[in-house]
Amino acid sequence: MVEAPSPELARQMEPVRQAAEAAVAAVPGVTSVSVVLTAHGPAAPKGPAPAFKVGGHPKPQKAPLNPSGVARILAIASGKGGVGKSTVSSNLAVALARAGRRTGLLDADIYGPSQPRMMGVSKRPASPDGKTILPLTAHGVKMMSIGLMVDPAKAVVWRGPMLMGALQQMLGQVAWGALDILLVDLPPGTGDVQLTLCTKSELTGAIVVSTPQDVALLDARKALDMFATLKTPVLGLIENMSTFVCPDCGSTHHIFGHGGVAAEADKIRTPLLAALPIDLDTRLAGDSGTPIAARGGPVAEAYDRLAARLVEGGMAWVPGCYGTSWGIMRCDMGIRGMIQDFKHWTAGITFSSLRSSPRKDQLPVIGIA
Repeated sequence: MVEAPSPELARQMEPVRQAAEAAVAAVPGVTSVSVVLTAHGPAAPKGPAPAFKVGGHPKPQKAPLNPSGVARILAIASGKGGVGKSTVSSNLAVALARAGRRTGLLDADIYGPSQPRMMGVSKRPASPDGKTILPLTAHGVKMMSIGLMVDPAKAVVWRGPMLMGALQQMLGQVAWGALDILLVDLPPGTGDVQLTLCTKSELTGAIVVSTPQDVALLDARKALDMFATLKTPVLGLIENMSTFVCPDCGSTHHIFGHGGVAAEADKIRTPLLAALPIDLDTRLAGDSGTPIAARGGPVAEAYDRLAARLVEGGMAWVPGCYGTSWGIMRCDMGIRGMIQDFKHWTAGITFSSLRSSPRKDQLPVIGIA
């Protein structure tokens, strides 16, 4: 048997086969000979990878889920829809990426996913083996959303166990890689997704977003109570849509009231992390798929300062020992100690100081005189 490396070369080697056969036939005592020429053909094309099936009942867990390589998981929550939580999540993620942090964004609003539109992505994530999902990247942020896995025109009509299973998949089966921080954009309210995230994952802490008016604060307080019940640290509050600055005359208006979130933060002794404005450019940027934080300008700078506050507070660093503006945080102090130091660092920040501080370059506030 003569073996050729390819079919093409085998055809060229036919004279060699014939010569070998003749040489063997001439050997005394040989009565019959047959020389066979073989070659390996091209490999059969691989079939398409099996489709990844999203949803289904959650799998049993022996321990809280901690995605490999993810250092911190922060939940962005609100008690009520329509307060701009998803807008804050996408812009904060972009601002953290601009600050050099390896950032991920998980859209956990299963019934109303909006991050694909806000981040400007629509491609279905690939799955090389039907078990792992490869996240998409937009504006320097790795992101995943149920909205990328289902028909955007179709409603997701699932019961609680299906929601829990989908969240488990997006946390544990997405190849997030090494991340300094993973932001989770939660749905409004205090339901199954929040309960699953707080009890089934190693959640570092939560940030609660609300507008200043009383009707929004009623539900924000319920979100705060939920996190307290589930023993999830709240890093701070954000007052969104705090002010509106008229683009024509420059006057400031408080459309949804003013200072309500700050007063609540003082009441529960939790930092007010930012008081952000309502403006047309932020809405247009979100609808166009390029968050305002990626475009520059005053509002982008506000998100940059908010991101810097989280970084300085130790909430967006890779594990290890590092220096901060208030001293050295040891790598072995644990999450609870980190939360306490973060709150200590921001404890002196009040709404009045945000309004009057001459060092506005260090504050994530815009549109407040």
